[in-house]
Amino acid sequence: MYERTFPMRHALILLVVLPLCVSAQSAPNELINLRELIPDIVLDLRYATVNNFLSQKLYTTDEALFARSAAVRLKIVQDSLRARGLGLKVYDAYRPRAVQYLMWEIFPNSTYVADPTTGSSHNRGGAIDCSLIDLATGQELAMPTAFDHFGPEASHAYTNLPPEVIANRALLKDLMERVGGFAPYESEWWHYSYSSALSNPLFDFQLK
Repeated sequence: MYERTFPMRHALILLVVLPLCVSAQSAPNELINLRELIPDIVLDLRYATVNNFLSQKLYTTDEALFARSAAVRLKIVQDSLRARGLGLKVYDAYRPRAVQYLMWEIFPNSTYVADPTTGSSHNRGGAIDCSLIDLATGQELAMPTAFDHFGPEASHAYTNLPPEVIANRALLKDLMERVGGFAPYESEWWHYSYSSALSNPLFDFQLK
């Protein structure tokens, strides 16, 4: 899928670390490493590998950054899940804006890929893509689709699914909304955003 390689003018962007000091941002919405607050969170950052819808490695690190205010709320969700023997698995958090341009060039569909001219909530450190795992086995709970499945089956409104899958999706949504204060995205069961972090500027830096 999407075997095309990126044009050189864009590929070079990924190698540049822009002179942004993360710690200089305002305290509540500074970007922090998720594992600073949630050491046991499971990361499966798909864009740090070729296992994604573009079949390209887009990140230079497998660290997940997130706005501090949102990370604090995500920790509460993780704590609630842990009491059930469950936990969060994170597919994506902060995303450099340069990567957003690359995604848009290959797949310019605004339902699933935000237009980089206005930017994605991921570019502001205010969105998280996640699922649920069984802590005892490390296995993901059954969900409607794989991550980054672009189709109606990924929507929260899609119901032609086994009861177990609907229940798992509903549990994730309930805890993210009610406990964490995150807002779901209707077209993607895995995508949640945190409102206060959406006032952040559009960031464009890579970590080493």
